[in-house]
Amino acid sequence: MLRVASHNINGIRAGLRRGFGTWLTGRDCDVVALQEVRCPIAALPAGAFGDYHLAYDAGDLAGRNGVAVLTRRPPEAVRTWSGSALLRPPGGESLDVSAAPVGVLARGLGEFATQGRYVEVDLADDRVTVASLYVPKGGLPAHLQRPGRMREAPDGGARYERKMRFLRAVARQLTRARRGARARGRQYLLLGDLNVAHTRFDVAQWRRNQNSEGFLPIERAWLDEVIGPRRLVDVVRRLHPLTDGPYSWWSWMGNSFANDTGWRIDYHLASAGLAGRAIRAGTDRDPAPDRRISDHAPVVVDYDL
Repeated sequence: MLRVASHNINGIRAGLRRGFGTWLTGRDCDVVALQEVRCPIAALPAGAFGDYHLAYDAGDLAGRNGVAVLTRRPPEAVRTWSGSALLRPPGGESLDVSAAPVGVLARGLGEFATQGRYVEVDLADDRVTVASLYVPKGGLPAHLQRPGRMREAPDGGARYERKMRFLRAVARQLTRARRGARARGRQYLLLGDLNVAHTRFDVAQWRRNQNSEGFLPIERAWLDEVIGPRRLVDVVRRLHPLTDGPYSWWSWMGNSFANDTGWRIDYHLASAGLAGRAIRAGTDRDPAPDRRISDHAPVVVDYDL
């Protein structure tokens, strides 16, 4: 069995203070993908990742982004959009910054290549390529922005347009990644915070959020194009069809967590052969609001290989 988790940690240093290390040790995952690690390489806390091998693209935006994949054994290969990543064994003190580029990037992706948004590894024990992806949060298009009704200052749709550029480019890149894994004789598994909820079952208050970033019709249509039996399968939804959630993100504000008014924006998207081997899936929801590791919960899936 292969146990795989995806977790937007919302900052590794804050996550460690809130109990990430205890969760990591106790959950006994074979692979863990992290997003929003938010830590320069030189500032990574010693022992932050326990007995795992680390492949980490910190990116070049200080205090933002950063994606990683943790594995029990050294991966056979590591690839990033930038061609640079930190590879560190358990307890390792040396900083080995090296990775292979994924190849020629899809059109439009160069703008985001050095931001620490994508890393993929070939597992040593299983014929699987595992990737960690962090999609920009985005914003509202200009015509939906209303001063005084937004948490952030109106920007004329700049954050929205940036996210749309990313989504268009990454859709092309994911096709290349999936086909590249197949050419190497591997299944492909994309893990990450996509900052898009797909259907009404993925947002607790979906009616009032139809004009909210992350649930806009154009964003949901993007997922329609990414997901499909000949493309990538939404593993959690396959095992939990037509049910609300399981949610993976709740706002820090108000009583969202206590009332379970969450969003499902963290995914396992797998090639069909691997998706068909998923036997259990869910989120590790923290036991209480004051014991939350992050505003996201880990999404954990067991694959019978």
